[in-house]
Amino acid sequence: MDKIITYKKYKILMLLLILIINSGCSQKVKIRSLEPAEIGRASTAKKVTVMEFKNDRIGLSDKIEAKLSNKKIDSKSYFTMINRKDFNKIIEEQKIQNSGLVDVSTVVEVGNLIGAEAIISGNVGRATSNDTHFLEPRIACADKKCKTFRTYNVRCTKRVVGLSAEIRMVDVTKGDIIYADTMRRTSEYKHCVDDSRAFPSTEIAAQKLADTIAESFTSKLTPHYRFFEVVLLEKPDIDYNKQDEKLLDVSLEYIKQNRFDKAERFLIDLVDATQQKSYVPLYNLGVIKEAQGAYAEAQKYYKMADDLAVEPVEEINSAYVRIQNLIQKSNMAKEQIVR
Repeated sequence: MDKIITYKKYKILMLLLILIINSGCSQKVKIRSLEPAEIGRASTAKKVTVMEFKNDRIGLSDKIEAKLSNKKIDSKSYFTMINRKDFNKIIEEQKIQNSGLVDVSTVVEVGNLIGAEAIISGNVGRATSNDTHFLEPRIACADKKCKTFRTYNVRCTKRVVGLSAEIRMVDVTKGDIIYADTMRRTSEYKHCVDDSRAFPSTEIAAQKLADTIAESFTSKLTPHYRFFEVVLLEKPDIDYNKQDEKLLDVSLEYIKQNRFDKAERFLIDLVDATQQKSYVPLYNLGVIKEAQGAYAEAQKYYKMADDLAVEPVEEINSAYVRIQNLIQKSNMAKEQIVR
């Protein structure tokens, strides 16, 4: 049944939504951190070949091979790819059945012949698709001047497409398995009778899922950069005079413009002006150093800020724990890169 909503109520609801969206907009700084590969052993086997997967109707093995070829850390290729044709040639010459998941001893034998340190193989499942139907509400004008509104329902369909693949990575040198798992991914699509867009075919949806699986798997093998945001402190924690407040405001403005050099200068002046009794400029200096990748300096500033905090400060506590993890992970990632 249609329902009538007055324009005044509709306007109030929209204003409340805007207030919720705009609440809590503190100034933030984007941080880039180097994370180690989830599968650390992959860093010891960087000469890799990717076999043609069994039942691979969607080209998952090709997608994995392409993504591994394109994996770079600071513009340098992380893996050296061994041509798959060389692997297939040995398989044919030795009259070995290529089932997509060749046994470990065979992989080691062939891998040694082609100079690979690791071989990736797999088996791709058939894509699945399932539709369910439901009603979804709509709002429309109830009169010509849109002073009132009515609600009604339209018929919609949700389609869930799924794909799974067994993937295995074998260490040729040690003759054991580095990684073996079944990766599953699903995607949801919605179509309503008043929507002009059509559903993607199962094949197209499966191609996108295969790309997601390939990206997820290859990301496990390589160090990578993670991006996140850190909140700055914008209000004094002790009594500031007008000059102190100006130093804080100017430093925040320079940070907003990514002028960390100028912001750092004003924050150091603020530390001196407050006789090193305010944790706000010390914390913000830590954020700047963290954004610059100078984790040891950031840790120093965060500790100084933490020492000055009489009561727990959420931002400082989070930073204190976070910077220790960043240092540990960064060191692990660097070790993986140089192996």
